[in-house]
Order: sequence, then C-alpha cells, then structure tokens
Amino acid sequence: MSLAEAIPQSLQSKIDSIIDNVAPTPWLSEEEKADYIEKIKHLLKEKNAVMIAHYYVDDELQALAEQTGGYVSDSLDMANFGAKHPADTLVVCGVRFMGETAKILSPEKTVIMPTLEAECSLDLGCPIDAFSEFCDQHPDRTVVVYANTSVEVKARADWIVTSSNAIQIIESLKADGKKIIWGPDRHLGQYIKNKTGADMLLWQGHCVVHDEFKLYELEQLMKKYPEAEVLVHPESPEAVIAKADFVGSTKQIIAAGKASKADTLIIATDYGLFYKMSQAVPGKRLIPAPTGGKSATCKSCAHCPWMAMNTLVNLHKTLVEMNNTIEVDEDVRQKALIPLNRMLNFSYEQGILTAGDA
Repeated sequence: MSLAEAIPQSLQSKIDSIIDNVAPTPWLSEEEKADYIEKIKHLLKEKNAVMIAHYYVDDELQALAEQTGGYVSDSLDMANFGAKHPADTLVVCGVRFMGETAKILSPEKTVIMPTLEAECSLDLGCPIDAFSEFCDQHPDRTVVVYANTSVEVKARADWIVTSSNAIQIIESLKADGKKIIWGPDRHLGQYIKNKTGADMLLWQGHCVVHDEFKLYELEQLMKKYPEAEVLVHPESPEAVIAKADFVGSTKQIIAAGKASKADTLIIATDYGLFYKMSQAVPGKRLIPAPTGGKSATCKSCAHCPWMAMNTLVNLHKTLVEMNNTIEVDEDVRQKALIPLNRMLNFSYEQGILTAGDA
C-alpha cells in the first residue's frame, strides 16, 4: 500500500468520529430567525463587514449574504470577491480552508468565520507532513492541489486549482510535458486523469458528501424519471460520473441547469446548492441524487456536516465578539500566494474568471 493510500485510510475513523459528533443546528422559530437576521444586518454595517457564503451553507445564510451586499459562490469566486471588496472585515460562511484562502488574498483585512470548527474531510485527509513526504518521494513531478486543503498544503504546491479550472490547468501542464502529483480528492483526480490523459499520481482523499452518491439508487431514480438530466460534481465516484449528462463545478452545474431543456434535473452535489439552483431554474423539478439505500446507509446524506455548522446564532455571536479570527503565518501565506496567484492569473487569461467577477 502506498503512502498516498495509507494516510487517508488512517484518518478515516477520525473523520467519521468528527461527523458523528457534530452538534445539531439550533432550532429557531421564524420570529427568532427574523430577529437574528436584523441584528446581523446591523452588525455588518457597524463593523464594515461583508458576508461571503458558499453554495453549501444553509439557505438563510445564503439569502442573508445576498440581502446585505455580500456574495454566494464557489471557493474560487469567494476568495476573489473578498480580495476586491472594500470592507474591512470578511465574514466567511463555509469551512476553514475558505477562510484561510480569503486571508491569503486579503492579509490586511480581518477574516472571521461563524465557527472555526467547520472542517473539510479533504483538508483533514491531507495532512501537510504526510503529503509533503509523498511529494518529496517524487521530486520530478509538479504538485497540483485542490483548493480544499490547508494553507500549509497550498504552500507546498506548485499549482492550486478548483473544480472550475482543474481540467484546463492540467491540460496546460500536460502540454508542457509535466507529470503531476494530485491531491487530495481521488474522484476529481481520476476524472481529470481520464479527461486529459495526463500522467497523475493521486492522493486518496475524498469528500464525505460526494463519496456517498450511489450508482444503483441513481439508476433506479433515472428509470423513474427517464426524461431527467443528471448533473454531477466531479468529486463523485467514477461510476456515478459515468451516468451524468453534465459534469462540473457548483457554478458550472447552475449554468448547465439553466441551459438544459429538461424539466427535471437530478443533481449529485451537496443539496445546499438547491437554493441557488431554485433561483436559476424556478420552473424545474430538482431532485437530489441518492446517498443511501440498498448500497449503503449515508452518513452525510448529501449535506456537509461542517457547512451545516454555520448558523445565524454563531454568526451573530462572532460579529458581536469579533472572534473566530483566521490567522495565517506570513511566511506560509507568501508561499501559498504563489500557486494561488498562478491559478487566478490562468483563470483570467482563459476566461474562467472575468474582470467583472467580484
């Protein structure tokens, strides 16, 4: 067994334990929600702060970001928006690596999060010491890491990518004759390897949400809705990806849903995306791809347990106390900024990002 296979497996019990012990989201009445929302709106103005929310956090946080001049998007756009916005404080509603990425690009700003306990299985499954040792074993390879990693892993990389731009970047590196070390998501890595034919060594991490999408149950759902189109995030297993009409990032899935002529869409990604999908295609039926059933019983059930830790309650508390601050060592930040800027510059040059993206 290679190091790249052994390390994530050794961490799986830890990840499972974290998932099992995530505290439930506090239940709020509609009146309590409205009260928290008004107080948060006031605090955002008072603190000169802006909300940046990921597609996977709960609906009310996405809506609140939109209502207050903030932004809802994927990890690439989130970091880019924060760097361009004039606010003194960035409130990142998502998971820890997203806050770190915002701080890499905006060191002069205060970056806070509703909770610092919101982790990511891809981040947890790619510890810097083990990953760095693996990279050192293959010094002839270019190190490409997914954005869902710690700032230390980013600093070890030559390139950072997201699911929006990974294929284009790997294609470019392949054209330059580069051999790749890829980390941490094995499914996304395999998808890119299949699409590009690049020489890639894959770290064997996975997303606890996307890893649970099941082929058998998806096939049964497709039989029930034969006219539906299947939209799949590439962090999903290879067999599920093979059934897709479209494969792409969260932002790309929304665009594909808008372009689709189908009235019914089966979507294999975190169901937090359904908030923005419903806005984009209000007349269409949206069905989550199955994560449990005959094949297995789900643990995440198509919603990241760490994303769900972002709530109105802890968002309000963080803004009152101005705690849960993201701090990044300056030497590490400078090293991580190099591959991150490579990604952003490449994305602008290729039109993946435009000057109007902010």
